[in-house]
Amino acid sequence: MFSRILVANRGEIALRIIRACREMGIEAVAVYSEADRGARYLDLADEAICIGPAAPGQSYLNIARIISAAEVADVGAIHPGYGFLAENPHFAEVCRSCNIEFIGPNVEAMRRVGDKVEAKQLARRAKIYTIPGSDGALDDVDEAVRLAREIGYPVIVKAAAGGGGRGMRIAHNDISLTQAVGQGQSEAEAAFKDGRVYLEKYLEDARHVEVQVLADSRGHCIHLWERDCTLQRRHQKLVEESPSPSISDRTRGKLCDAAVRMAREAGYTGAGTVEFLVDRDEKFYLLEVNARIQVEHPVTELVTGIDLVQQQILVAAGERLAFRQKDIQQSGCAIECRINAEDCFNGFRPSPGTLERFCVPGGPGVRVDTHCCQGWTISPHYDSMIAKLLVHRPTRAAAIATMRRALAEFVIEGVQTTVPLHLDIMSNPDFNAARIDTGWVERIW
Repeated sequence: MFSRILVANRGEIALRIIRACREMGIEAVAVYSEADRGARYLDLADEAICIGPAAPGQSYLNIARIISAAEVADVGAIHPGYGFLAENPHFAEVCRSCNIEFIGPNVEAMRRVGDKVEAKQLARRAKIYTIPGSDGALDDVDEAVRLAREIGYPVIVKAAAGGGGRGMRIAHNDISLTQAVGQGQSEAEAAFKDGRVYLEKYLEDARHVEVQVLADSRGHCIHLWERDCTLQRRHQKLVEESPSPSISDRTRGKLCDAAVRMAREAGYTGAGTVEFLVDRDEKFYLLEVNARIQVEHPVTELVTGIDLVQQQILVAAGERLAFRQKDIQQSGCAIECRINAEDCFNGFRPSPGTLERFCVPGGPGVRVDTHCCQGWTISPHYDSMIAKLLVHRPTRAAAIATMRRALAEFVIEGVQTTVPLHLDIMSNPDFNAARIDTGWVERIW
């Protein structure tokens, strides 16, 4: 087991990893940028090292500086969290070449699932449906138009090396597709240094359901059930819950089995998420594989009772999974609302600033994952997430009621937040009846 781990991230997920290390008796080394100097969670680390200015390219995305910090701190492993370098196979390769374990999947599996085009090929070998579209990256706009006419509009352009909604564009005709390809390529190049894009049929009225998987280096792979991430804005998730209220038990079983097949086909190790789109007839298609811990991982932790971050560390240390598939039960209903510093009724405009008041909710069934406190400044340099508000109750109706109560208790002053939007969602009859799809938020708001 590692005696010392460096956390190559910031904010809420850095604090989450530090807490997991402390419970396991492992020393945690935090890194921070100048913008994060003075963050309270740094006091919980055994050591904190500044790695550069606020700009991510000079700090949290700077591989040389992170490796230097790891070597100075004499750590045995690096946990990348999510975002930044978490799905960068080159970073994982550099870590291991420096005799520092990367807490994540092996490099080969990360490359396989990280490239959306190759992931589709893996899915076909695993006998999983893929969404109709291009077999690989598009060569030019003419090919995109020809293919779109063949499979039928609407279609969606996606970045081959992308994620988080970057590089994605929906097109309903030839003209908008021509623009979408160019815009998607430019955005993908800027975000991932890889301008390749591919084309898929855009499934309307679809639901977004993902499956958490966990695999060790001994060939054992299990699923930890599914999360429903249908409520999104511009492909960014707003609300996640487990179990999914919109699929049957039969489909749930098939989805989870397919996710395990996908992970095995890729030779995957560690924690990962296999994401699917489910149509109105409950036929499901591979969307992508995220080779990291997800923002919404606490949803799974609440319904299974398994600490996913600790499991990541154990697997990276070569430990065998301590449980079998039959041991993993899904208990109650968990819901997560992402609380962001955004003006949700003014185009979701970012709202950086200082938290003049910050009082988190509590009570039965409530969990708040946040690195923020009163007086903390939400920086314009990074993701605008302030907190993840989670509830866990015996039924979905009870969970929604608790979430409404917790949202009403959450006091955040000094910045605009998405709390009002979440209150509206939790009170909406369509959401309560699970009559939602991936376009629902943008149609209603």
